[in-house]
Amino acid sequence: MVPMTQHTPRGTDGATSAGAPLPGTVPTRDGDPGSPAPTGPTFFGQPRMLANLFSVETWERFSFYGMQGIVLLYMYFTAAEGGLGIDQATAAGIVGAYGGAVYLFAIVGGWVADRVLGSERTMFLSGVLIMAGHVSLALLPGVAGLAVGLILIAVGSGGLKTTITNLVGSLYDRRDPRRDAGFSIFYMGVNIGGLLGPLLTGWAQQTWGFHLGFGLAAIGMALGLTQYALNRRNLPDEVHHVPNPLPRSEYGKWIGIAAAGLGVVVVAVLTGVLNAGNLADVVVVVILVAAVALFAILLTSSKVDDDERSRVRSFIPMFIGSAAFFALFQQQFTVVTIYSDTRLDRTLGDWTMPISWVQSFNPFFIILLAPVFAALWTRLGARQPATPTKFGLGIVLMGSAFLVFLPMVGVSAVPVLWIALILLVATLGELMVSPVGLSLSTKLAPRSYPVLMVALNYLSVALGTALSGSLAGFYSEQAESAYFGTLGAVTIGIGVLLLVVARPVTRAMRGVR
Repeated sequence: MVPMTQHTPRGTDGATSAGAPLPGTVPTRDGDPGSPAPTGPTFFGQPRMLANLFSVETWERFSFYGMQGIVLLYMYFTAAEGGLGIDQATAAGIVGAYGGAVYLFAIVGGWVADRVLGSERTMFLSGVLIMAGHVSLALLPGVAGLAVGLILIAVGSGGLKTTITNLVGSLYDRRDPRRDAGFSIFYMGVNIGGLLGPLLTGWAQQTWGFHLGFGLAAIGMALGLTQYALNRRNLPDEVHHVPNPLPRSEYGKWIGIAAAGLGVVVVAVLTGVLNAGNLADVVVVVILVAAVALFAILLTSSKVDDDERSRVRSFIPMFIGSAAFFALFQQQFTVVTIYSDTRLDRTLGDWTMPISWVQSFNPFFIILLAPVFAALWTRLGARQPATPTKFGLGIVLMGSAFLVFLPMVGVSAVPVLWIALILLVATLGELMVSPVGLSLSTKLAPRSYPVLMVALNYLSVALGTALSGSLAGFYSEQAESAYFGTLGAVTIGIGVLLLVVARPVTRAMRGVR
C-alpha cells in the first residue's frame, strides 16, 4: 500500500503570553502548552470525527483494492467466463495506465481543493465519483461500462487521496500530542480496507460473477459516504472554506485550459493516436513531461536558494529509484494477478481460492510489520540509515523479490505460500521506500514550494505504476526466466547504484537525513 501524505494540522499553539498552558489543555511531552483536552465521546482517545474519516478511508480502500483485484481478470477473461475478452497484455497496460492516472489526478485534486472547492467538498464529491464509478462497472455492460467506471474512479480516488488526510490533520491543534497516534489509527483504515477488499470482492466474483463483485465495492463506498454525510458538519470550519480562492476573473482561463486538454484527448482517441494498446506508454510520457517541468520550476525559480536547490537536485536519484521500485511493486495488480490465475495451485480439497485473494497478502504484511519498522527507526534514532541508504536497500529487496520467482519457473502448480514469500520480500522493500519517500519530499521541499515536492513524489509513484502496465506486456509463461530475471537484476543494480552514491546524495541534502 502506498501511504498517504500527512498535511500540516490547523490551529494555534494554545499558549498564553506567559507561555503557560491554557486551562483545559493537554501539555505536550516537552512541557509546551498543548491543545484543548478531549471532552465528551472520543474514538480511541481521539476526536470523535476521526471515526467517520477512518470509516470513509476504510471503505474507499475496500472498494479501490477490491475492484483492482478483479478488474484485470474482468478485462481478459472470455465472454463465456463473464469477461470482456480483451487481449491480456492490453488489459495489463490499461490497469497500469489507470493506476498512474490516479496519482496524476491526485495533483489535480489538490489544486481544486486549494483553489476552487475546499478540502471538505472536494473529498465528498470525490467519494461520490468513486461510488458512481463502481456502479458503472457493476451495471453498464461491455467496454463502455469499463471506460466510464475506471475514469470516474481514477478522478475520484485522486481527489480523495489529497484531501482526506488534510481533514484528519484539521482535527488537531498544532501541538496536540494525540496527532501522530491519530494518523496511525487512520492509516490502519487504509490497510484494513486493502486487506478485506480483495477477499470479499474476489469471493463475490467467484461465487456470483464480476458485476456482483463491482457492486459490492460500490456498496462499501456508499456505506462510508453515508456515515460521513451524517456527520460532515462536525468538521472544523476551515475545511469548509477555500484556502486560496481562484479569482473569478481567472475561471474562464482555467475552464478553457481544461476544455482544450479534454479536446486533445478526444481527438487523439477518435484518430487512433491514443488507444488501449498504447495507453500505458502515453501515460508514462505525460508523467515524465510533468516531472521534468516540476523539477525545472524548482531548479530555476528565484524563490529557491542555493541550499534548497541542492536538496531538489538530491531528490532526482531518489525519484528515479522510487519509479524503478514501483514499476515492479505495482505489478501485483498486473503480472502477479495473471500469475495467480495461471500458475498458482489455489485448490484446497474441493475449494478453490479466489484469484484476487493474493492481493491481500501485502496489506496483511503491512499491518504486521509497519509497527516493527516504526519501533526500529525510533530505537535507532540518529544511528538509523540515511534516507538514500534506505531507498537503496528497499529497491534491492524489490528486485530480489522478482528473483524469488525463478526457482518456480517450469513448476506446473506453484504453491500459494511461494507467492506469499515473494510479496513478503516486496513488502519489506515497500516499508523502506514508500513512507520514507513521503517524509523525504516534505523535508527537502523549498519553503516557497512545499506542495510541488510532494507532487513530485506522487509522480514517481505514478510513473512506476504506469510502467508496471507497460512492462507487463512482455510477460508470458514461456518467457518467465528472462522477464523476472532481467527486471530483478536491473532493479537490484539501480538499488546498488543508489547505495554507492548515498553519501554524496546525503551531502547534497544539506543537513536533511
